[in-house]
Amino acid sequence: MSEHAAHHHETHDDGAPTGGHGTSADHHSADGTSAAHNGTEGARAAIDPAAAWDERYRTKTQLWSGNPNPQLVREAGGLKPGHALELGCGEGADAIWLAHRGWTVTAVDVSAVALERAQSHEKAVFARESVQAAEAVPASRITWQQADLEQWQPEGAFDLVTSQFLHSEELDWRLPLRTAAAAVKPGGTLLVVGHNPDRLPPWGGGHHHGDMFYKGEDLVRELSLEGPGWQVEVLTSRERPVTGPEGQQATIADVVLRATRLP
Repeated sequence: MSEHAAHHHETHDDGAPTGGHGTSADHHSADGTSAAHNGTEGARAAIDPAAAWDERYRTKTQLWSGNPNPQLVREAGGLKPGHALELGCGEGADAIWLAHRGWTVTAVDVSAVALERAQSHEKAVFARESVQAAEAVPASRITWQQADLEQWQPEGAFDLVTSQFLHSEELDWRLPLRTAAAAVKPGGTLLVVGHNPDRLPPWGGGHHHGDMFYKGEDLVRELSLEGPGWQVEVLTSRERPVTGPEGQQATIADVVLRATRLP
């Protein structure tokens, strides 16, 4: 994923965390999968998602690569900056990339540990750039917010709502992604990226629990995007190479949905 969050989620990044496996909202793990496992609704209810994700982040000083998710770069790179919402921001790579391009970002994750790292990363990036440009450090364009995405509701509407690799045993992806779709303002963009369940890597035996993943048609149906209020601009599955924990090579695929809410 690249890096992510929520009751939890797995989320975005270039899919290359700095070590081992992982799962969270703005990222994928080094083996090309997001941090996710199995789980029933009963199991979800017994888990404190914030505590679980905090513990996972504490296992490493950095879980994700620090790079923005490639599908975000591809799909949002040409959009006019405005107000963006990211669900499952993890260690912040996607939010920082958006802010660097002029977006004002609300970045939400379930893990306080991840958000502390994201804020530190943001300060380091902009401090470094201000030194290079001999200018004062600019005011932050990012509001970091800790919340359980199964319950959280945003205030207002956004020009861009993005969720990258929101896959987790602690979370039913349908709930936060419906929240995401509802938060897009007329004329705004919804961008959802996830692992194609038919193209997961051959390693990672815990990733066969299909209900954590979705195909493009699942997103369209569950988010009610087939109605007259939406125009689906991109609905595809894109292959990319990944390297496993033992150096294995494989090709996986990302489900990519980009839709515009019609005025």
